Amino acid sequence: MQAIIPVAGAGTRLRPLTYTQPKVLISVAGKPILAYIIESLLESGVTDFVFVIGYLGEKIKEYVELNYSHLNARFVTQDERSGLGHAIWVAKDEIDLDKPLIIQLGDTILDADIKTIISGEYSTLCIKKVEDPRAFGVAELGEDGFIKTLIEKPQIPKSNMALVGFYFIRDTYKLFDALESNIQNNERDNNEFYLTNSLQKMITEGVKFKSYKVEHWFDVGKKDILLETNGILLKKNGDRSCDHCVKTNSIFISPYHISNGAKIKNSVIGPYVTIGENSEVSNSLIKNSVIGSFSKLENVTLHNSLIGSDTTIKGNSQSLNIGDNTEIDLRGEGHE
Repeated sequence: MQAIIPVAGAGTRLRPLTYTQPKVLISVAGKPILAYIIESLLESGVTDFVFVIGYLGEKIKEYVELNYSHLNARFVTQDERSGLGHAIWVAKDEIDLDKPLIIQLGDTILDADIKTIISGEYSTLCIKKVEDPRAFGVAELGEDGFIKTLIEKPQIPKSNMALVGFYFIRDTYKLFDALESNIQNNERDNNEFYLTNSLQKMITEGVKFKSYKVEHWFDVGKKDILLETNGILLKKNGDRSCDHCVKTNSIFISPYHISNGAKIKNSVIGPYVTIGENSEVSNSLIKNSVIGSFSKLENVTLHNSLIGSDTTIKGNSQSLNIGDNTEIDLRGEGHE
């Protein structure tokens, strides 16, 4: 089985954190987002991976090659941000058009039985009911469970079933024919080539798509959703304190994840806290937060916070969204 993972986005909704690292390498519950995707696909029988990179793409390539050296991985670059359809199209030379294809967005974590999906007779799109479907690709279903129509970001949705970023394509050559047609004819919406439009073209030409409703889906492109995902995965996976971490005179409230080399002193950690490798926390209270690697926190109170790597914070705070390589002193005037 082959898979395309588009990871070329700039992650603007997670800035300033994503000025210095791709959003797919941000850790939740002790692992980068991309690691969850790769490992779930590997467990489901995927053998060939194509990563579509762009913004900070060399960091993604370096991460994959360092941590998954056994992976049959290839990398293609999307030089222009022209939408998801274009991102898939640029991978055409790395794909066997005669074999089925999985597409999973690089910022999407979901609970789905991938083995069941790919063993089915038909192409399948994962969907989930949402309150406001206008920000998503939307699927209108027939009574037989097959998808009747697809439309991207409709102003007046006919359905509240959103596409959740996982696509299983049996007729791969037909998908790329549709993508080629859209791109050659410059059929853009909002200056983008939507993958949804090419899938709709396939439906119009008679290709059947089944729907697969997922229970849990996390589009981890926003701070609040990323923190929510961190909490759910921590609760699911249980507490973990990695080797070579130091915990002194501190209280830990489940669930939490403390990574290798971290040092915790005179602090209360949790619930729902992930602390990255070699970070130091002292005299602090932290809950519902993700702390990057090699950061130093002293005398702070944090909640609902996302802190990047190589960051120093001293003083008091309540809610922060801080990028990498930052130093903040919140102790005020007159401190020693």
